[in-house]
Amino acid sequence: MGLAELGLAKLAGLAAALVVLWVGSHVIYNLFFHPLRQYPGPLILRATRLGFCHKLLKGTLSFEMLDLHKKYGEVVRIAPNELAFSNSTAWKDIMGHKTQGGAEFEKWDRFYRPVKDMPTDIVNSGREEHGALRKTLSHGFSDRSMREQQPIIKKYIDLLLQRLHENCQDGRKALNMAAWYNYTTFDVIGDLAFGGSFGCLDNSDYHVWVKTIFQMARVGTMFQVLSNFPALKDMLLKMVPKKFMEEQENHMAFTKAKLSTRMEAGKERPDLIEGLLRKREEWGLTMEKLQANSSILIIGGSETTATLLSGVTYFLLMNPEAMEKLKTEIRTAFRSEDEIDFMSVSALPYLLACLDEALRMYPPVPTGLPRVVPKGGASISGHFVPEDTVVAIHQWAMYHNDKHFTEPFAYRPERWMGDPRFAGDNRDAFQPFHLGPRNCLGRNLAYVEMRIILARVLWNFDMKISDDSRDWVSKQKVFNFWEKGALNVYLTPVAR
Repeated sequence: MGLAELGLAKLAGLAAALVVLWVGSHVIYNLFFHPLRQYPGPLILRATRLGFCHKLLKGTLSFEMLDLHKKYGEVVRIAPNELAFSNSTAWKDIMGHKTQGGAEFEKWDRFYRPVKDMPTDIVNSGREEHGALRKTLSHGFSDRSMREQQPIIKKYIDLLLQRLHENCQDGRKALNMAAWYNYTTFDVIGDLAFGGSFGCLDNSDYHVWVKTIFQMARVGTMFQVLSNFPALKDMLLKMVPKKFMEEQENHMAFTKAKLSTRMEAGKERPDLIEGLLRKREEWGLTMEKLQANSSILIIGGSETTATLLSGVTYFLLMNPEAMEKLKTEIRTAFRSEDEIDFMSVSALPYLLACLDEALRMYPPVPTGLPRVVPKGGASISGHFVPEDTVVAIHQWAMYHNDKHFTEPFAYRPERWMGDPRFAGDNRDAFQPFHLGPRNCLGRNLAYVEMRIILARVLWNFDMKISDDSRDWVSKQKVFNFWEKGALNVYLTPVAR
């Protein structure tokens, strides 16, 4: 070996030794000197964020959280600087309204804005911007707006039922109900946000814009992981396939075109962004800001609703007694399908119980939505947590913990109707729409859509699950949202 080669070998060895020393020092600090060192958790998670990221990329973090809480208790250290809580009081402590000048727990940028040049929107913006956006957008979700929006929503539900009748072949052909629910909710929210649908129901297929959203889910998780390793991020981003970047650009171009068409129409309509457009000049809102908020309204107002409709359909099909009870309630409450509207479906208690139980069993956002403890630290569920700690409540794990719910893995709508078997359930643990100043703005719209769509589907059809979908939930993984497969169901029109 020459002198030059020997020198290079020594330099390589020195570099490797420095990397080992750097990593080792961080591990030692995280385990023995970090402010969170007293909180329990697996060694690999306490020592480095790599363990957390590995579970996130596998899509299994939401499920493994339940085992961690059962083993380590209601507070688990799941990364060097992150704690997971499984206590109902944590909801208010982390996300509730702050009084007497208490600082809000801000959203964690590495989760909500993993790419720094992303424009802010109603979900990832800071406290002041969020408050202004929420106040303006809330008009589109008011009771008055909901009543005005009913003809728009009804139009697409009518088309859904028409398409299901055309395609079901009197129960001989299984239909992918997860897809049909998505077609409907995306068309509805597309009209309410852009002034025109995506044409999913017209074409009985996903629009390319909608397909891109689903394709982005895993990549979004990857970006969240990369945001924890800024030194490697730029290098790894260069490895993202060119095809994905082109799809992302096409996605944004389509969003801009749809939004421009809505703006050029120039007429007021009872949709979700009318209030935002009125404030455009006053606030100096750029097209990028309008695009970002429109996109987040579409994703939040469609995917989550369709996911819950798929979930409740699956659990009802796997629990025939509950299905029969719900069909009886719906089919005896109305003399004709025309009577099923926004007001009448709100008077069906078992329908609401079925939806709430599906929200518990299959929350559309099963993972934790992380916040950051403000300066000076804070008390969460009686535990002092130092400032800058990332904290979260993981919904799927919370709702399947037998400390909070009796028979947590059983679909029991009766638990929401006063059945004494479930008197010990901790209802405060159940917050599918979150709480506080950043709770879900679209809660009322979601409940209305879910109630009326499910009621009308069950008014029209008897349903039977296909054998290939009996383990539909157990096969799924989570990349912020559920990665759903086909939910194949046979639909037989009800004879009247």
